[in-house]
Amino acid sequence: MLRYLPIKIILLGCLAVSACSSEKPQPNIVFIFADDLSYHDVGIYGNDEVRTPNIDALAKEGVKFTRAYNMGSWSPAVCIPSRTMLNIGQYVWNAQDAYENDYKQIHREGDFWSQKLKEAGYETYFTGKWHVPGLDPNELFDHVVHVRPGMPDQTEAGYDRPHEGKEDPWSPYDRSFGGFWEGGTHWSEVLTNDAFGFIDDASQRENPFFMYLAFNASHDPRQSPKEFVESYDPKELQIPENYMAEYPYNEAIGSGRELRDERLAPFPRTEYAVRVNRQEYYAIISHMDEQIGIIIDKLEASGKLENTILVFTADHGLAVGQHGLMGKQNMYEHSLRVPFVIAGPGIPSGERNETSIYLQDVVPTTIELAGGKIPDSYQFRSLLPLIHGEEKELHPAIYGAYLDKQRSVIEWPYKLILYPDISRVRLYNLEEDPYETKDLAELEDSGPIVKRLVNRLSELQAETGDKLDIEKFFGEWF
Repeated sequence: MLRYLPIKIILLGCLAVSACSSEKPQPNIVFIFADDLSYHDVGIYGNDEVRTPNIDALAKEGVKFTRAYNMGSWSPAVCIPSRTMLNIGQYVWNAQDAYENDYKQIHREGDFWSQKLKEAGYETYFTGKWHVPGLDPNELFDHVVHVRPGMPDQTEAGYDRPHEGKEDPWSPYDRSFGGFWEGGTHWSEVLTNDAFGFIDDASQRENPFFMYLAFNASHDPRQSPKEFVESYDPKELQIPENYMAEYPYNEAIGSGRELRDERLAPFPRTEYAVRVNRQEYYAIISHMDEQIGIIIDKLEASGKLENTILVFTADHGLAVGQHGLMGKQNMYEHSLRVPFVIAGPGIPSGERNETSIYLQDVVPTTIELAGGKIPDSYQFRSLLPLIHGEEKELHPAIYGAYLDKQRSVIEWPYKLILYPDISRVRLYNLEEDPYETKDLAELEDSGPIVKRLVNRLSELQAETGDKLDIEKFFGEWF
């Protein structure tokens, strides 16, 4: 039986930021960032198989956004663009330009996320996965430990597995495989220990703090202690509704058999392999959830929780067997959409918000909560008008991109996906078909919807600086 520490969020702050007295101290901000975590793989989002009691409790004490998205990627390592956008507040193609130009303009202006919070008077802390090439967290944060790479080392034995009826060459709790076990203590537990040190240090200071706590979990190699792995029986886990043996367009969209993420499980996919991979996925998520509970309990014991804003989200989602895919290099909900929870003083309790947002909207949100100045260069938007009912939407349509291989646009409830290399159009009604199993693009009465969304995507391309000429591939819809 696994033990989860109780979590108590005491929200004594005012009900809205605008109602707070000018004497109200600036809130502390703790940003908890998961890796490779889909929105549906957290209990509070409707998954009754995975156990995430601490994240669930946090969601019940704050606002849970159900449609939080990552905008896209110029790299097969989707986390690099996601985290670059996060730290500079700009859309994906502008973020790529900044990355390729060594962030010169942003360095001149001092507009990195942590710098704006420093400017507002915050002591800043970082530990965990960074993965923003060209930026050194030691130059951006006051206190930094354990700057982790994009992923723990994977071994060759961790690929193309498992095969039913054959001995599995890899184990998620065998420490000899290194990975999350490198150094002797699981990296999620190291992050918790780092957070304890941060909280102890911050408790001795008078100024507010910003903590950026970035787990490598639940990225592969999906390793966790034996008791977590064995708490999930793969035979009892459901096969996803959108399971396929192999995605029919995987090579054309850049998610083919040679892509590292896709090599984790055998081709064609089998139900057995998907169940075992999901067992290990759920186990590392539950292990991370326990660490989150421990961190929150430490905040409470320090006396800091009452005046702390907590945000939990992830850099992007992950397929783990859905649509015949294992990775995140696709435009489906399981890979674009993430959990997003915010709780603390001034944040309503127990609310569910179904407005579409980008996860990077957290950046101007926290700067506004801190009383800082949001840079003019930021393209993401503060969520506070949504949280306090002053606006009904921030992003009328959600843009998605992967290399030059895929584009998508969501204008709820419809999602359009385009595959330029094969001029393929896919259309889904997310309200009626949340697992995206019924492609409506070929239906005669879908023509006007496809045309509208193709043109909406073209508008978003201009807004985001996307130079891919979709009219060349889909001219019939213009």
